[in-house]
Parts: sequence; structure tokens; C-alpha cells
Amino acid sequence: MTPDEAIDKAIALYLASSRRLREALAAFVTRGETPDPAARERGDYAYPELRVIYQPDGPVPPISRSFAKLSQAGVYATTITQPEFFRSYLVSQLSQIAADYPVRFEVGPSRSEIPYPYVLENTHLIDSESLPPAEFARWFPTPGLSFIGDEVVDGEMWDDDDGVKPLALFDAPRVDFSLQRLKHYTGTPFEHFQRYILFTNYHRYVDHFVDWAVERLKAGGPYDRLSAPGGIVVDGATPDAAQLVAEGPWRRHQMPAYHLMAGDRAGITLVNIGVGPSNAKTITDHLAVLRPECWIMVGHCGGLRHSQRIGDYVLGHAYLRDDHVLDPVLPPDIPVPPIAEVQMALQEAAARVTGDRGEALKRRLRTGTVITTDDRNWELRFTASSKRFNQSRAIAIDMESATIAANGYRMRVPYGVLLCVSDKPLHGELKLAGAANRFYERAIGEHMRIGIETMESLASDGGAALHSRKLRAFDEPPFR
Repeated sequence: MTPDEAIDKAIALYLASSRRLREALAAFVTRGETPDPAARERGDYAYPELRVIYQPDGPVPPISRSFAKLSQAGVYATTITQPEFFRSYLVSQLSQIAADYPVRFEVGPSRSEIPYPYVLENTHLIDSESLPPAEFARWFPTPGLSFIGDEVVDGEMWDDDDGVKPLALFDAPRVDFSLQRLKHYTGTPFEHFQRYILFTNYHRYVDHFVDWAVERLKAGGPYDRLSAPGGIVVDGATPDAAQLVAEGPWRRHQMPAYHLMAGDRAGITLVNIGVGPSNAKTITDHLAVLRPECWIMVGHCGGLRHSQRIGDYVLGHAYLRDDHVLDPVLPPDIPVPPIAEVQMALQEAAARVTGDRGEALKRRLRTGTVITTDDRNWELRFTASSKRFNQSRAIAIDMESATIAANGYRMRVPYGVLLCVSDKPLHGELKLAGAANRFYERAIGEHMRIGIETMESLASDGGAALHSRKLRAFDEPPFR
């Protein structure tokens, strides 16, 4: 099979399994018909499995790119969910592998089943609350935590009992788990997420992004819609579009997302992740299954140097990880390197938006180490932390940046951080209400535009240069 034929077959198998599962659920709820016990033995509700079989006659060629490469002969496999949504990504990975290796593709039913809750929401005639969950679980596959995990991501599991190696970082149960969580946390369909993702933790940034997006839609160009929480979708012809988004039900969702949509998902998604490393880990754990081209944090920080001014920028180049949330899966002694292409794009966008160059830009944009803490009142314990902070040569402190970068490193998603100094607690310039409001009015628009222009610049070359080999281990699944 060609890559397109392989994914066509995966789509057909997935749709057939989903349809059979929905029909069995409908018969069970509406007519009391229990499903045929042989259905599950036949694999009627199974995810499709994609296999890449590589049996070369000679040595494995040394391919220098960071993904879509095979390090040894053998069979590589993964289960697939939502293959229509992931089609472009899957075909791209398979096409690059097929161009460089004599491989064979196989697609068939797997031994992994689609959990029934993942199809219920598409079955409008079924009242899922008419029966207790235990009744559904007697007859239909359910989500099982023993089958959902990040063992491949964290390098803890490679070959299965048959010697088959993982083809991708995430299998179908793990992907479906995160797709459901994304809808819950952000209030938007997972299909609307774009491949270039901005994070912020202030709703004022959202207001500016929405205003800018609405004006950009009116001007025409690559973007066609803006999707907001609660099913709100506007375009360039929507009257009072920004007001419609602002009055929407975004407050109901923990981390509301806004998607400026373009073809092939090459637009920009903004997620308001709120405050703290726990939220940062939560959302990036789930966004990673979408295989975005990159994610970047645009937030606020406390400046730690006397020479910094309120409104200056900090381009994170290294991180002192006092957030602790990732320590069990990525110990803090593991370095998190900067991604050069993202760093350059952020600096160049800052120069364009601010109009500063040379020494003037250096005075406003400083590169260095960012401390990320899980204690918002770290100032009250500064005496205990001052020596370590000093040894780190840190120039800023916040609560999310290191988590965003470290989970990007862990999940093989290129990352970057551009922070704006909102206070200088070590130098008597505390974030008081009046000063904070003046800062917000002055700084947010410019900061948001730098993030947007960075993403547009990275998207202009398709993101291919972003995927650095420094994000990949020596023994990796082939898919990016």
C-alpha cells in the first residue's frame, strides 16, 4: 500500500468499528438488546492498527533528520484513532519513511478496543444516563487506566511480547483520552486546535488576541474562522464578532482556548492556562497528542536584575526548575536546551514589533535563566532561596515557563518562552494594583503581537526546521 492507501484503510476500519459500537449501544439502550458476545472476540469495536515492516538487505542508512527514520530492522506498529483528523500528519510521516526505506505497510484491526464513552457523544438518540455506567461496562469496552500511559514517551517500554516496536509516541487509547480532556478543559472541539500554540495566563491577552484576530479575518488572508469556547465560531462577516466571543461561556472552562483557523491547521491557537505549573503540565500533557509544530509561553514574570525595567522582555534560554510537577518523569538534573529556531524567531519578532535594534533591543530584551516556582509567595521565603537563585544567575521568576519548556522537551514538541517583566520584587517594585493596571494597558498589546508574529514566521516555512534532533533520544519511535 501507498501511504494514502494505508490511511484510507485505517479510516474505513475506524469508521466501521465506531459505527458498530454506536449501533450496539443504541440497541442496548433503546430496545434492551445485549450485544452479541462474539462481537468483541471478532474485533468489531477495535481500533485500526498500522504496521511498518522493515526488512532491509543491508545496513540501515544513516538518516540525519530527527524523525521519520528507522534505526533498525523490524516491525513497528501503533493503534490509530480519529484517522481523518490526523490524516495529513500520518501520511506525511509514512511518505518520508517510504521515500528512504524499503518498507511495507499493513493495516488491520488491533487487539485494542474503542471505549464506549468516546462514541456516545456522537449518538444523539442515546440517553447515556438512562443506565448506570456499570451496566454499559458489562457489555462494552471501557476506558482502562492500565491501557493508558506515557511509557513510550518516557522511554520505559519499547518492544512488546512479539518484538514489535512502537511506531509513535502515543497509541489510540492515550490519544483519545487526551482529546476528551482537551474538549473538557478548553470548551472547544479538538478538531479546531491549530499546529502553532500560544499559552498565556491573563485574560487581557485573550482580549487582545480576539480583537486582532477579528480584524485579521476582515482583511482576508490565510485565516478563515475564529473558534471560541461554547461552540462560538465567527468569521470576517460576523457582526460584532469580538463582542460575541467576549460574551460567550468561556468562564465555564478551566483553560479556555481560541483558535484562529487556517488550512491544514496552520493557524494559531491561544490557550489561557491560568496560573501555576500544575495547569501547565495538564494542558501540555494533552496537547502533545496533537503533535503541534511548537508551543510558546507569553506571560509575565518578576524581574530579578536591577537594570531591568517594568515592561522589558525576558527570552528564556535556560530554566531553574523549582516547579516540581515533572520531577518523577523528567528529573530536574536533565537539561532542557533552548530551540535555536524558536529563539531566533522570538527575537526577530520582538525587533519588528518594538522597532528596536542593536543595543536598544538588548536593553529591552534580555536572554537568560528563568526560575519557575510552585510557590506563588516565594518572596516570603527568599532568605532560604537567595543563595540558590544567585548561583543560577537567573534574571526572572514565574510559575509556568519551565514546565512548558520541560514538557515540550519530554513530549518532543519544540518550545519557547517570552516573558514580560511586570514587577521587580527584589528591588522594591512590587506588583501593586495601580502600577499593575498601567503596565497591563501599556505592555499587553505589544507582547501579544510579538507572540503572534513569531508563530506566523514559523508557520511560513511549514515548521519543518523546528524539529531539532536535540529533542530526540538515540532510540525513538519513527513518528514525530
